[in-house]
Amino acid sequence: MTDKRIYLDHNATTPVDPVVLEAMLPFFTEAPGNANSRSHPYGWEATAAVEHASAQLASLLDVSEDSLIYTSGATESINLALKGLAETWKDKAAHFVTCETEHPAVLDTLDYLERKGWKVTRLPVNEEGHINLDELESSLTKETLAVVIMWANNETGVIHPVPEIGAICRKHKVFFVCDATQAVGKIEVYPAKYGIDLMAFSGHKFYGPKGIGGLYVSPDKPRTKIKPQIHGGGHQHGLRSGTLNVPGVVGMGKAAELSMTHGMKEQARLAKLRNNLENYLLENIAEVSRNGDVNHRLPHVSNLCFKLVDGEQLMVLVNEIVAVSSGSACTSADPDPSHVLLAMGLSEADAKASIRFSLGRSTSETDIDRVAAVFEEKVAKLRNENPVWELFTSGVDLGI
Repeated sequence: MTDKRIYLDHNATTPVDPVVLEAMLPFFTEAPGNANSRSHPYGWEATAAVEHASAQLASLLDVSEDSLIYTSGATESINLALKGLAETWKDKAAHFVTCETEHPAVLDTLDYLERKGWKVTRLPVNEEGHINLDELESSLTKETLAVVIMWANNETGVIHPVPEIGAICRKHKVFFVCDATQAVGKIEVYPAKYGIDLMAFSGHKFYGPKGIGGLYVSPDKPRTKIKPQIHGGGHQHGLRSGTLNVPGVVGMGKAAELSMTHGMKEQARLAKLRNNLENYLLENIAEVSRNGDVNHRLPHVSNLCFKLVDGEQLMVLVNEIVAVSSGSACTSADPDPSHVLLAMGLSEADAKASIRFSLGRSTSETDIDRVAAVFEEKVAKLRNENPVWELFTSGVDLGI
């Protein structure tokens, strides 16, 4: 059996595609210009490279190049969107609506705004991870500024009904802010088509480099107004000052182009591998269940609960062979169970017994076969060492 380590944590970050790296390298050394330097060929070259990357991203998202603002990543984009909206419109509307399963970048930012006086409604989700659209609509008031709902959940892969949410926002004339970090480059994401006003994304989630991301700002008239959070030069329509990360922008643009090339064929391949992994584990290991809506989710993501197994202990046993996670990369140091799974109704024990598998371009059938066998072996080991498992399988009611 091969000793190759298997990477199934693509929702945390993806490896930079070699083609992306090749496109970036000249802008570290041979073409070092600042895209804001307009007085010499080096600056012109950098500007042209950024414009080309913007065209690649705009094509992927089906938006205008003028609607894209570059940031250090989705977390900064979310902060810019939410704080920028709040500060711009505080005298007219001071209420946000979101849901309990958002990424910490959204929840923590809204917590901050709430402490500053803004109102926040956090909608519950059902056992599949979905909000109730009627409840969303009824939560909107004359004070509501924006609805903040992600495109796809980072832990379960559940895809929210973005077209319907966009229609509700347009009907009530409130802003629609969307964290599309896990969706861009993996499924079709068209913010303008569905009435999204502000949308965050990160390059490193779709085989681009870390440290570069973007915020789509709707150019519709009137243009979405937000106040900048970083000052010092008035770059990028005055919304985000600072020297552009030219190699990063170039890399994210090339990654966007590659995502369009791979397209539906890669989605279908990953969905097949993901389903093969799930089916094996569900059929060969007792008391395994899927978390989240299995019909509306990202094609490469699986979140499984291995009942009466400590997820952290399981990862320790498998991590020399396969990289997986028990939740968001941003909360991996947090010993508490996943807030996403708890919001979906799982017990603390079951939330802690859950593992996220997120596949990627390098994942092969051989990898999946090996991961399935490793998990079958390690789950059995942990359960055999757990005296509660024998009681549970003997039919004793443990209240679990």
